[in-house]
Amino acid sequence: MVIMLLLLFIVGTFFGSFYACIANRLSKNESIIKPGSHCENCNHRLTWYELIPVFSFIIQGGKCRKCKIKLSYEYLVTEVVTGILFAFSFYIYEFSYQTLIMIILSSLMVTVFISDFKYLIILDEVLIPSIILSIVVLYFIGGFELILSSLIRGVVLFIVLLIIKLLGDKVFKQESLGWGDVKLSFLAGLLLGFKLGLVYLFLGALIALPYGIISKHFKKEALMPFGPFLMISLYVIYTIPSWFNMILQVLIGV
Repeated sequence: MVIMLLLLFIVGTFFGSFYACIANRLSKNESIIKPGSHCENCNHRLTWYELIPVFSFIIQGGKCRKCKIKLSYEYLVTEVVTGILFAFSFYIYEFSYQTLIMIILSSLMVTVFISDFKYLIILDEVLIPSIILSIVVLYFIGGFELILSSLIRGVVLFIVLLIIKLLGDKVFKQESLGWGDVKLSFLAGLLLGFKLGLVYLFLGALIALPYGIISKHFKKEALMPFGPFLMISLYVIYTIPSWFNMILQVLIGV
């Protein structure tokens, strides 16, 4: 168990570094292949030992090896958080298809946090593969019957949020929700069903409320990212059964 948790944490840190690259570059319509990893200040091409997640940042003291400029903590935080999420996925579901779903959600959540907070966009290049992979996993869980019912629920929740967006755009005379938020609701309906999908929308709005109030007060911004809060809601609701089981085990143990 401990070995698997450690292994998944390490694997997660590598994926986290890649996700940060994807979120930043694709949001700016840049290639994720060329140029290779480099210092954005002096364009120093990073060597393999400068690309080891977490370890390289610590050894280099958080600075570029060439120009000594301080590096952003974004990659370090993303690597550590992704590693924790990967390990946590196995911790609560162990060897199961739900673990794969959790890893997919964790990966999507990390990229959405970066792209939506920094660029106000949820990337189709990340969201669509996440949906496809989830459908594949659902097939192994329940076959075509489960896929069909899940797709219907996903479409229904998608339509609900689409209507909310169109009405909101008309009432407020500006974009009330991003199209990425609407597309994300399809994945939520796919995995949670329609009833829990509605809970997902309510909880996401509830989580976003404090940020919205603070952001409006200090930044005076008309638009705010909603995707990260929807992802937190989706993640929490999907793991609720496991949370109950963990709490029950603790109570019984006590």
